[in-house]
Amino acid sequence: MPIATPEVYNEMLDRAKAGKFAYPAINVTSTQTLHAALRGFAEAESDGIIQISTGGAEFLGGQYSKDMVTGSVALAEFAHVVAEKYPVTVALHTDHCPKDKLDGYVRPLLAVSEERVKAGRNPLFQSHMWDGSAETLADNLAIAQELLARAVAAKIILEVEITPTGGEEDGVSHEINDSLYTTVDDAVRTVEALGLGEKGRYLLAASFGNVHGVYKPGNVVLRPDLLKELNEGVAAKYGKPAGSQPFDFVFHGGSGSTAEEIATALDNGVVKMNLDTDTQYAFTRPVADHMFRNYDGVLKVDGEVGSKKTYDPRTWGKLAEAGMAARVLEATQHLRSAGQKIK
Repeated sequence: MPIATPEVYNEMLDRAKAGKFAYPAINVTSTQTLHAALRGFAEAESDGIIQISTGGAEFLGGQYSKDMVTGSVALAEFAHVVAEKYPVTVALHTDHCPKDKLDGYVRPLLAVSEERVKAGRNPLFQSHMWDGSAETLADNLAIAQELLARAVAAKIILEVEITPTGGEEDGVSHEINDSLYTTVDDAVRTVEALGLGEKGRYLLAASFGNVHGVYKPGNVVLRPDLLKELNEGVAAKYGKPAGSQPFDFVFHGGSGSTAEEIATALDNGVVKMNLDTDTQYAFTRPVADHMFRNYDGVLKVDGEVGSKKTYDPRTWGKLAEAGMAARVLEATQHLRSAGQKIK
């Protein structure tokens, strides 16, 4: 059962919350990066999450049509087959989807899983993300209510982003300023709209200074301690025991974070952390090294014939897979999920 069932996905998240660890959520854009992520999880003996952004889905759909649904469904079906060969359990997730892409991405994918569930099968994806951070909180949560109801019917968990993550990803950008910090009032309004599990489980991407991409020290001020304040504020309002953690938090913009920042986030309820920028570099860096070292082999310089062994995509592709897998393994160690796979 390498692809988690809905029940197992819930168990994965519960185990992470109780054990103060989080699953690396690795963005993939090809069958090769999928294998790299699976390999990294397997070598770390860690379960994990594989995710596809809207841009990744367009790329997977091919440059002729760039069909996001076709691309993401195709890779998900492929994952259901090849993941059987890896001794870990993974969940499939779709990353940031803004309002203008809901009808071309998340809603059709929910329909795919709804039909599968009606036929007695498991959903194709285990969770989907709605990124309404560019909308007013009222509009954001209104759409989240609609999507959560559909997700529950399809046995899927919804991820919501209620306030902005800085930087840019797949055309969605936010300035780096004070709006990158979720308030207790934002968290309370989220519970008023989505509940605390009784309306369906959801993951919460709260903002504590997160920024997509990697920036030099001093440009970004992360406050993972803010997550504790959000949990405490909601727990107090809704009569939850002191020290309880009502939310399942997601850490966005995690590339380049310090070990201390990650540890604090884990202690405060983060169960999922997204990695894309760092794994992109880990995949590409060995390819660049190969090309520079074998310049006259990968190119037919001055009328020569080059070297098929060096420009064969399998040659440099294996190096890329190994590089990315190593970075995924490193992430599991930072997030304490290494060695925590479901037996």
